[in-house]
Amino acid sequence: MKHHLTPLAAAAALTLLLAACAAPTAPSAKSVDINLVALNDFHGNLDRSKFTYTSAVDTERKTVQAGGIDTLSGALTAWRREDAQLIFVGNGDLVGASPAMSALWADEPSIVAMNMLGMKASSVGNHEFDQGKAELLRQQRGGCESSRADKACKFTPDFKGASYTYMAANVIDTQTGKSLLPAYRIEEAHGVKVGLIGAVLKDTPSVVTAAGIAGLQFGDEAGAINATLPQLRAQGVGVFVVLLHQGGETSEAVDQPDCSHLKGEVVDVVKRLDPAIQLVISGHSHQGYLCRVDGRLVTQAQMGGHMLTRIKLKVDPVKNALIDASAQNVVMLPGMYEPDPAVAAYLASVKQRSAAELSRPVAAIAVPNVGRSTKGGGASPLGDLVADSTLFGARAAGAQIGLMNNGGIRKDLEAGADLMTNVGQNQAVVPFGNTLIVVSLSGAQIRTLLEQQWPGEEAGEGNLLQVSEGFSYRWDSTQPQGQRVLPGSIMLNGIPLEDNQQYRVAANSFLAGGGDRFTVLAAGTRRLDTGVRDIDAFSNYLTARARAGKPAGSATAAGRIVRVK
Repeated sequence: MKHHLTPLAAAAALTLLLAACAAPTAPSAKSVDINLVALNDFHGNLDRSKFTYTSAVDTERKTVQAGGIDTLSGALTAWRREDAQLIFVGNGDLVGASPAMSALWADEPSIVAMNMLGMKASSVGNHEFDQGKAELLRQQRGGCESSRADKACKFTPDFKGASYTYMAANVIDTQTGKSLLPAYRIEEAHGVKVGLIGAVLKDTPSVVTAAGIAGLQFGDEAGAINATLPQLRAQGVGVFVVLLHQGGETSEAVDQPDCSHLKGEVVDVVKRLDPAIQLVISGHSHQGYLCRVDGRLVTQAQMGGHMLTRIKLKVDPVKNALIDASAQNVVMLPGMYEPDPAVAAYLASVKQRSAAELSRPVAAIAVPNVGRSTKGGGASPLGDLVADSTLFGARAAGAQIGLMNNGGIRKDLEAGADLMTNVGQNQAVVPFGNTLIVVSLSGAQIRTLLEQQWPGEEAGEGNLLQVSEGFSYRWDSTQPQGQRVLPGSIMLNGIPLEDNQQYRVAANSFLAGGGDRFTVLAAGTRRLDTGVRDIDAFSNYLTARARAGKPAGSATAAGRIVRVK
């Protein structure tokens, strides 16, 4: 039997249905929006620079000029018009490995710039430790007592330090047994307390010089972050945002929402976080992504100020709990927003004062561009050049072999049509100012060192050490881990290395201290710090070659490292 509703009953049912559809859920009826903007791995890039990326909107790969503190200021000003209580945060490596315009002044202009942009807090990154604990604390607190007396307070005589809070939940000062920096900072927006928790990768000692992390202990990231939650809850915080200077990678577009293919160290850390933590702003790997890991939002905004991440938190203020988190990565294209006049003027002043020193010519080179790409075996033209300069700078200390890590070569050497490099271009290549160290290694140790270039089963080219003239070897990616360097192929000046003979090897202080997990170098004997800075060795080598009528540099690698096909 069919049942029919009367017209009156049908109308009543339709009214109830429409009311049910229109009524919001209980949380959204009470929710408030908290807006954050995140910046990671700025690396002192005060001015715009080249950026290559793929967008989910337009899948064609693009290369653009992006970033610059003037552009960032315009975006932040516009977004603060939408929400005056927006929280701007950083995620480590704001300074260090910086272009010469910032490095020339001990990175103080970059810290002042972050102050002007209204940053509230930032985790420390590994590069904040490049100059050691005392210099990091000076960057936070201000003052002119610095290990870089030739640079500190030269641009800003009354340098007052960062007005934002550097945070590190997992860094302990071994002298005091206490945290070196605050673990967290509480910010309030729209009546909601937001707990910002900072942490740096526990493997910082493997990517910073021994002097930089002296007296410090780096703990497990997830454990240290989780340990802050009871303290934050005791202060009425129920919304947690983790600023984790550790990252991953994915092949997905920089602005692809909810990417699902994130890989890398950050994934393990995120999976071990307290379930109450639903947002992790990551860094370190210089990737742009908006991913989900076990339902949690994990973001990163590439590097150099090329992008900013806009994050919206939907919060239930009654339950003091996060309902939802969403994000978008915005490429900072010049002209998108009207720059803040004060920030634009500050950038102009830094550029003007830096120009004379940075444009000072150094030496002519052989080609307009010496590249750092290692495709085709593992060596690069610029890697050859820097390794040669390392040997040149340390030869007086008895060095026979010069080595250079790829991560220490930050940009191509670009001389332009006149083939003349200047101070700024040279410093952009090797910006760290490490000294050159010479150690003694046996032939057997050198072979083990070369095998450390492939720490896992995968045998790629990206981690290969760059080697100086006269040193060569061959390797086979199809061989098992620990056996990839072909027997008898390691040569010095045409003579095979002997296992029991000692050789003097030069490297920058980061690498010589076991950096990038090349632990064999840290075990070297007869260790000698030459006191020669890598940038000085590089510039002096270019000058010496030019004066001899043999300008250095090439468009192709010299074939010192041969990958057997």
